[in-house]
Amino acid sequence: MKNIFILFSLFLGSSLLATNADYAIRSKVNKRFSWNNAGPVGKVSIVVDKSDYELNIYDDIGWYATYPVVFGNNSLDDKKMQGDKNTPEGTFYITAKRVHDKWCRFLTLDYPNEESRAKFNQRKQRGEIPSNASIGGSIGIHGTWPHDDYMVDRYKNWTEGCVSMKNEEVIEIYAFTGAGTKVTIKK
Repeated sequence: MKNIFILFSLFLGSSLLATNADYAIRSKVNKRFSWNNAGPVGKVSIVVDKSDYELNIYDDIGWYATYPVVFGNNSLDDKKMQGDKNTPEGTFYITAKRVHDKWCRFLTLDYPNEESRAKFNQRKQRGEIPSNASIGGSIGIHGTWPHDDYMVDRYKNWTEGCVSMKNEEVIEIYAFTGAGTKVTIKK
């Protein structure tokens, strides 16, 4: 019995260490080293990997930075219709950006676009979604509520389908992205 208790204690302790290590890793932003810290060089593009909870920035040199992000639904499925809280997958472009009173900064994506509408219509025809369903809209990349950056550290998906990141980090990417920046969201 004593051996079982010791094994259980070791297992529980290692699980707690692994959990704390995950939080520590998530709170760091990985960036390419630069002597002048001038930011990305040339044209910027964004790749969001839902499976890894990451937003990656690429520029003319290559990979620039990786930021932790969260989404809407824990399933991480592709958005099917308005209200499902899923984050859409595909290729999008930033159409506008603004300072937001609730979520710090908001970079609006062109969802729904032609690719999204085609998937939506196919799903309706196959009966995967109700015939009266709406495709939705107002999808973007934004920060968290004030003082809620911990939601990102703890993988807490909370949005209606947007990509959410820490406020300090959304301010950073806000500075070097603009209308026309390509955003690929994949699982």
